[in-house]
Amino acid sequence: MSYTYPVAHPTGTLTTEQLHLFLSNRSLIARRVADITKMRFIADYLLQGRLDATGGGIFYETGEPVFSSEDPEAISPLGEYPLVVLDDGTVVSAKTDKWGLDTMVSDEKIARQGRVYVDRGILRVANTIVRFVDSVAMAVIQSKVSSTYTSDTWDTAGAAVEAILSIQGERADLGLGLELDTVVLRPTQYAKVIRLLIDDKALPRESGQTAIQGNLPVDALGVTWATTPHFQGANPLLVDRDNLGGMADEKLGGPGYASAGNVGVETKSIRDDDAEGYKLRGRRVTVPVVLEPLAGVQLTGTGL
Repeated sequence: MSYTYPVAHPTGTLTTEQLHLFLSNRSLIARRVADITKMRFIADYLLQGRLDATGGGIFYETGEPVFSSEDPEAISPLGEYPLVVLDDGTVVSAKTDKWGLDTMVSDEKIARQGRVYVDRGILRVANTIVRFVDSVAMAVIQSKVSSTYTSDTWDTAGAAVEAILSIQGERADLGLGLELDTVVLRPTQYAKVIRLLIDDKALPRESGQTAIQGNLPVDALGVTWATTPHFQGANPLLVDRDNLGGMADEKLGGPGYASAGNVGVETKSIRDDDAEGYKLRGRRVTVPVVLEPLAGVQLTGTGL
């Protein structure tokens, strides 16, 4: 998700010598990125398939037919079953991009401001990469999920439930095994929905302090409600996270790079003795892929 609460705060004090040792250890830097990065990839949350991109890209099939071209037949005892050849979908390719950013941390800043400045540099690089990759992924999802469902205005929790159950039933009738279970909203839309849920007493007891603590995502009305500032679509999206698609990451390797946890950002610290400082680098080599466009729908007419 884009937000994770509560935020972990730095603890303890490191000496200048310890900070130099820290900046020379790629595993420690990678772990620190995972610990202090407040913003998580909503791209990984919505596109849960973990795809492997090799050679700079990935090939995948999309638009596969929902049903076979032949109907089933009545089979007599010891009779043969008809053989149906399933049509393939359209083969599509996607090229990975390497998104990266550098920042410099000088020896003077390390000595004078210590751990706080180092953390700030790591956080700035990682969060910027998260923001950009999420923006790209959300744009891809919005462009691929082109189907719409016209809802009544969401002025009550019941109106929202009616719209969600209706489109869930329509997708279930397709026989694809899709379960649209996550609503993605812009932050302003999310705020209106939370108010609606609170006013209508529709939040479950375990989510009762959502408005106070800012816990995300929220499970209510049988679906998960998620938000990100990187989604700019006018209409809320209702998606099936398990079947929508995945992030195709390419592991380039290279000396000095490391990653930890589920953040997805590879980091590297490069010592520059001429400048007397460290170049902190972050990157992610990936491409968002929507495998099943019918695993999502744009909800229009909500009035959010």
